[in-house]
Amino acid sequence: MSRITTRTPARTAFTRLTEAGTPPLLARLYAARGVENAAELDYELKALLPPTAMKGLAEAAKLLADTITAEEPMLIVADYDCDGATACAVGLRGLRAMGAKVDYLVPRRIEDGYGLTPSIVEQAALRHPKLLITVDNGIASVEGVATARRLGIKTLVTDHHLPGDTLPDATAIVNPNQPGCDFPSKHLAGVGVMFYTLMALRAELRTRGHFAQRPEPRLVDLLDLVALGTVADVVKLDHNNRLLVHQGIARMRKRCVQPGILALFAAAGRDPASATTFDLGFALGPRLNAAGRLADMSLGIECLVTDDARRALAIARELDTLNQERRGIEQQMREQAETMLSRMDIGEARALALFDPDWHQGVIGILAGRIKEQRKRPVIAFARAEGGLLKGSGRSIAGIHLRDALDLVSKREPGLLLAFGGHAMAAGITIRETDFARFARTFIDVIAESADPALFDPLLETDGALAMHEMTLEAAHLLERGIWGQGFPAPVFADEFEVEDQRLLKDQHVKLTLRKGDARFEAIRFRHSDPAPEQLRVAFRLSCNEYRGTQSLQLLIDEWEALREER
Repeated sequence: MSRITTRTPARTAFTRLTEAGTPPLLARLYAARGVENAAELDYELKALLPPTAMKGLAEAAKLLADTITAEEPMLIVADYDCDGATACAVGLRGLRAMGAKVDYLVPRRIEDGYGLTPSIVEQAALRHPKLLITVDNGIASVEGVATARRLGIKTLVTDHHLPGDTLPDATAIVNPNQPGCDFPSKHLAGVGVMFYTLMALRAELRTRGHFAQRPEPRLVDLLDLVALGTVADVVKLDHNNRLLVHQGIARMRKRCVQPGILALFAAAGRDPASATTFDLGFALGPRLNAAGRLADMSLGIECLVTDDARRALAIARELDTLNQERRGIEQQMREQAETMLSRMDIGEARALALFDPDWHQGVIGILAGRIKEQRKRPVIAFARAEGGLLKGSGRSIAGIHLRDALDLVSKREPGLLLAFGGHAMAAGITIRETDFARFARTFIDVIAESADPALFDPLLETDGALAMHEMTLEAAHLLERGIWGQGFPAPVFADEFEVEDQRLLKDQHVKLTLRKGDARFEAIRFRHSDPAPEQLRVAFRLSCNEYRGTQSLQLLIDEWEALREER
């Protein structure tokens, strides 16, 4: 159980925001999330950070422009997650609109592994490209880029992951996290980096008079894809990312989107007219990711690049079927993990490394995330790969940088990690199966020695109580339409109630009627079967419950704690 705590909004920021016309409820929420003035809530395109400060963009733009002018073929090498798929789709649509001859290749998760490996370069070479463009990968592909150079193929790396000690010897690199890059936002997703690359390319082509005989592409028409990839990759929603997501969702609500986006909404049973960040992260994103986890992400990319609405819908339905299959596999793996954990002496271990020979390599990242949420500590789950190897996928908690922790493991035990990469909250790793126990011990020790013990005291940070006049369906609608996500969490409130009625739904959800004074509220706690205490403090979110065409306010309960008897 997590302790319920309350964020404290900065008083001066709250005052500035309300004086600028921000509604008091939103001003309080924004001030508690570090927003200091109304300019940080300006989501118009004119407020987008300019590309000029991003290292490598000028060189990338010239490289792409030269290749387009020479009518030479390009090949995008994508990643097999939602960020990689949307980045690939943005690249394909944008480059083709500028006259490029461009196709794509996406590795298969299990057969090919991650990134621009030498074997992927050899596959790509069979298509005779003059330029390889990586999206959402490549910054760690030192050997792959070297292979391309030996084969006479130029490389443009576009990525957002943290680099290793050695950068690949690419023709050009665009990555806000590479050394010497002064771009103010370090949190762009891979799709955001590709979008910026297209902006720089369009500017370069303008100077060359390229659009004198052809229409200049509207890159804003790609922002639905940018929004989806940004939210699904769970990057920090700083101002620049919130702007990109806001613009993309605004287009979704007007149905000014790619046919594949509309098809994904339809397959998920969601209405794009009321699109939210929740829809992108928990409805559309998982359906795209299912292709990369269980099949081939080419299926997801084709959904995003086709202009045939019927074909897009057919693919989206196939993705939905894959996602249902993924859910079944995930449930089985979770049950196996729980059985495993029940037999382990976890003790004071600050991290977990788990392995089962039957686990599916495409689902271990989700499993790690579920166990991390439940156990409130970093988790790496492993599955078998070929050649006596294990592939691991890890998820971390706030305050523990997972990739940096793995870097410490690699330095402490040279040769233990055959490959690793990622960022603060997620990482991938390859080890020998025979080294699993040694890795687990070392990983747990590194986390225990380097992490602040306070990070493991489970807290649920809330925005405190709402006034009764704010506990409304209108407030729920207002909040649902906000741009919330990683680093800018959706509002969770906390207050004290008495339980007037409760019952168990489907043996797994607690449905309640809560009372505060003369006011009564319907509430539900999903995936929780223990009865609620009669008097309790609740952490909850405002939501709209729709039943037979009628909407009503419902509190979604994240956590509760019993009040002391004297109360």
